[in-house]
Amino acid sequence: MPTIDYIYSAHSAYAYLGAQAFYDICAAQGYLIRHVPITLSPVVEAVGGQPFAARTQAHVDYFFGREIERWAEYRNVEILKHRPTFHDNALDLSNGVIIAAQEQGQNVDAISLALLQAHWRDDIDLANPEHVIRAITPVAKDAKALLDAAMSDDVQAIHAANTQAAIKSNVFGSPTYVVSGDMFYGQDHLDLVARAMARPFAPAAFTNPSVAD
Repeated sequence: MPTIDYIYSAHSAYAYLGAQAFYDICAAQGYLIRHVPITLSPVVEAVGGQPFAARTQAHVDYFFGREIERWAEYRNVEILKHRPTFHDNALDLSNGVIIAAQEQGQNVDAISLALLQAHWRDDIDLANPEHVIRAITPVAKDAKALLDAAMSDDVQAIHAANTQAAIKSNVFGSPTYVVSGDMFYGQDHLDLVARAMARPFAPAAFTNPSVAD
């Protein structure tokens, strides 16, 4: 079965908005998803993106306000009317749960969606073990085993390696999908992802002069 890399963070609004549509595309095309949770801020900043606090209010209002509202309505996804209360808390636990689910062969697709949904619909704190276990218990085979493993050295080493690999690959943000080496950034590109699964695009040919030139 062919595999697609799904690079994202457990608190990503746009990963949440596109998750079910992405799963449906993968099921229809016969693709297995390889979840690659990352710590998002250093990845965004490595390609020149600004930290959230440094962005203008106009940028925040549009990309993290109006765009989220419109995509939620378009995809029929329930979402908060405000930025999640605990959005800036650490992602080690929640990303670690997703990694552990994948390593243990649990239902990682459902567990990932449960965390994204609980953060953006129910306003949970993804750094709070009680909140996390409550969110994943309905879909996890063994929620306690995931919590026990999430902060282990082995799982956190994978988390760190995922983040460094994303930086090295010039990933722009969350979610990013990689189909046979071709990278697509943003859930608004899922139509292109589906096309790439069915029929790869021609190799990249466009060139730009060096920024230093």
